[in-house]
Amino acid sequence: MRRSPLVALLLALALVPAPVPAASASTGITQQQATELVTSYAHLTAEFYKKVDKQAVLDGARTNVISYLKAHGVADPKIDALHASPDDATNARTLERAVSLAIDSYSTKIGDVVKTKDPSSAIPKLVLYGAKTGSQNITYAAIAGTLGSVKDKYTVFLSPKDFSELNEGLDGTQFGGVGISYAIDDKTKMLQVGNVIIEGPAEKAGILSEDIITAVDGKNIHDLVVGKSTDLQTKVVSGLLRGEPGTKVNLTVQRGGQVLPEPIIVTRAIIQSPSVNLKMLPNSIGWVELTVFGSDTSNELNKALARLDAQGAKAYILDLRYNGGGYLDAAIHVSSKFISSGPIVSVESRAGTNTEYDAENMAIAPRPLAVLVNGYTASASEITAGAIQDSGVGTLIGSKTYGKGVVQTIYRLGDGSAVKITTARYLTPHGRDINTVGIQPDVLAEIPKGADGKPQQIRLGDPANDPQLQTAINYLQGKLAALNR
Repeated sequence: MRRSPLVALLLALALVPAPVPAASASTGITQQQATELVTSYAHLTAEFYKKVDKQAVLDGARTNVISYLKAHGVADPKIDALHASPDDATNARTLERAVSLAIDSYSTKIGDVVKTKDPSSAIPKLVLYGAKTGSQNITYAAIAGTLGSVKDKYTVFLSPKDFSELNEGLDGTQFGGVGISYAIDDKTKMLQVGNVIIEGPAEKAGILSEDIITAVDGKNIHDLVVGKSTDLQTKVVSGLLRGEPGTKVNLTVQRGGQVLPEPIIVTRAIIQSPSVNLKMLPNSIGWVELTVFGSDTSNELNKALARLDAQGAKAYILDLRYNGGGYLDAAIHVSSKFISSGPIVSVESRAGTNTEYDAENMAIAPRPLAVLVNGYTASASEITAGAIQDSGVGTLIGSKTYGKGVVQTIYRLGDGSAVKITTARYLTPHGRDINTVGIQPDVLAEIPKGADGKPQQIRLGDPANDPQLQTAINYLQGKLAALNR
């Protein structure tokens, strides 16, 4: 079946309702907890991309609850063995009853074992959670155990905190700031401006990539951070640059070796953490780094390519190193900027249904293209790398990718937690299954190792300190030279 992705199918996030067996709260478990437990069981047994052993699922829940209780103050918890039935509704009720009994027996007896503050006593103390927290945590342990039963590292339970952090990682956080990325120079302790967010407050005020910020509001950066740990340095600088939207900050800037005669005044605004960084490299080669495939990555990439095109880019480097993936539809949008037509990826479900997603007729004018990859290039970024390699529109340079060729769907639960389940696998346009295998680059370029045997530290986007990037530049320079002959 061939269709365009009008509805987003997500590699890392899909809030999809599904029919589940009815949950009826027992004595120990609340109605919401019962529903979440039964819903998780239903999604796993119906949606996991391989056939599920239902006895293993019940065993997994029981074993994990027992392990949790032992780790939180119950020396010898008793939970009867659970016996699976061919009927899912029966299994759901069995699971619900077992968890409810565990809550009745142990929810008020569990807690965190902490060292006593009394110096005269070396005996640890058990700080009890209370019935409400204990009940919730036992239910969470049962859900995690059901998911762990399939032995798939991507199929996991996400607490409300885990789920929130996942969303922030994909979609970015918002804060009041100036809109730059920066590095604190090891020697000078000044701020080296990296990426300047397109149309952000710093760009509007005139800050440029490669500028050096020596002071903020008259406070010398060197004096503020020298002698402090890396984490503390970052905290100090972040505290200076961030602030309420609408407030102003004065940046003393050094450009081309000379301090500008007047500070640049930047008016802070709401900043969305970017997923795309860009830079024009020598010989009119545009470098675009994608850090994640998030909800706004496609729009950010459009702006970045338009900016580089306006600056006269004759070739592009798409940097997917250290990009762990994200949304499938974002991968399709990104791939479609370079692939004019044809398939991007096929997604195959447990039932054998194969859905093929095609390029979206939005490609930029063809230019020489190099795609940088490494062992941390995974999931959605491998979809894009594989599609570009199979279509022949670009050349992969670097080292073998991670090898994550399966698709996860996330189902939100009622209290802000969620379950993440592997629901399908994907194939490249040529039908390659890259799961656990990875993608071999067309041009191998490893990071040299130092005297200690570890890979040398690199600075992404800096050809002088990034040998893989320099390899890509050399490759594209050769391509451009051949075109000009």
